[in-house]
Amino acid sequence: MKRKIDHSSVLATAAVLFATICAGTSAHASGFGIFTQGASALGQADAVVAHGDGPSTIFFNPALLNRLPGTQLEVGTTLLFPSRDFKSAASGSTSSTEDTLYYPSTFYFIHTFNDKISAGLGVFNPFGLGTEWNGTWEGRYVATNSQIETYNFNPVLSYQIIPGLSFAAGLDVIYLDASLEGKVNLSAFGLADANQKFKGDGTGFGYNLALAYDAGHGISAGVSYRSEVEVDIDGNINFELPSPLLAGALPNTSAKSKITLPRQLLAGIAYQATDRLTVESGFRWEDWRSYRELKVEFAQPVNGQSSNSTPKNWHDTFAVNVGGKYRLNDTFTLLGGYLYGWNPVPDDTFEPSVPDANTHLFCVGSEIVFDRMKLAVSYAYQLQEERNNNNTVGLGSANGVYNADMHMLGISLAYKF
Repeated sequence: MKRKIDHSSVLATAAVLFATICAGTSAHASGFGIFTQGASALGQADAVVAHGDGPSTIFFNPALLNRLPGTQLEVGTTLLFPSRDFKSAASGSTSSTEDTLYYPSTFYFIHTFNDKISAGLGVFNPFGLGTEWNGTWEGRYVATNSQIETYNFNPVLSYQIIPGLSFAAGLDVIYLDASLEGKVNLSAFGLADANQKFKGDGTGFGYNLALAYDAGHGISAGVSYRSEVEVDIDGNINFELPSPLLAGALPNTSAKSKITLPRQLLAGIAYQATDRLTVESGFRWEDWRSYRELKVEFAQPVNGQSSNSTPKNWHDTFAVNVGGKYRLNDTFTLLGGYLYGWNPVPDDTFEPSVPDANTHLFCVGSEIVFDRMKLAVSYAYQLQEERNNNNTVGLGSANGVYNADMHMLGISLAYKF
């Protein structure tokens, strides 16, 4: 077929498939981070950077490991039930994402060698998840189905510098796997939409640092930092075409891109008001300025083009939280917290694979102790503020009003050897 397919439609779709590597149902996060890294932490809205008392401190502040005795193991997962609705600005029609269940999970193992040195290993999902829109919705040329998983293998070492002050450092090894789908508009040829699917993966390396300080009088403070992680992504784009005559313009080909996952800084101050009550307030900073553009390179030309670059221009952002725990007795502890997060996506590059918005998170939970075991169960409700999109992404095909919320059920089981 000599006539070229619409350049903007095809390359925009190809680029968005890579963009959705950075997409998903974000769990009380800005951008596409996941912070459901332990049920006890979820019940306190992640306000556990200065006082965490379980193995999940590997994620939130590994310098707290020196306060944990012996050898401990924790495993857990969080069931996520997201819902997104879209009302078209062009037609007034409505669309919703498909009902899906996600379950980012965690594994933590820690050991205290002596009064000075502790170590641990965490395996968790720091970014990703998914978004699944109906294949006939208005924004199908921007995004339909996105399934992304990331795994962080995070060994850490904590050292007590002086009594009350500990320092920790660790290595982040992040593996990313993606399977992403979208549509290509072929109506100009009188043909049905083509399906486009990308599958790819990549690995990146970073580091994390942390401090924990016990000031006495029930006051403690903590800070935790994770570096940028650059991930080189290699994969393949495959087309399902309504006519074999299109294969020359839309060939199945390998492709590659590069994503820089952002720096993250968590900090908090905790106060143990009584023997039973501990409260904490803090913030999270994420440097999404690392996501300036998305450049995709094709091994074979797609519609005559060997590469495509799409601006993103995300900005850094904050979340603030407050939470606490109240011990009823030696068996039961109650948890509660609230988080408010700002989103990093500017209006001119907003698109439905990452339909982010400012977020409210309301959390409750409980810990139950059985001899050497501790069970934590938490529920959280995430409400995203309504967002009205009006830009040229996807040729404006996904402009309209977006609403989203999510129910989360977290469960973790810890064991002291």
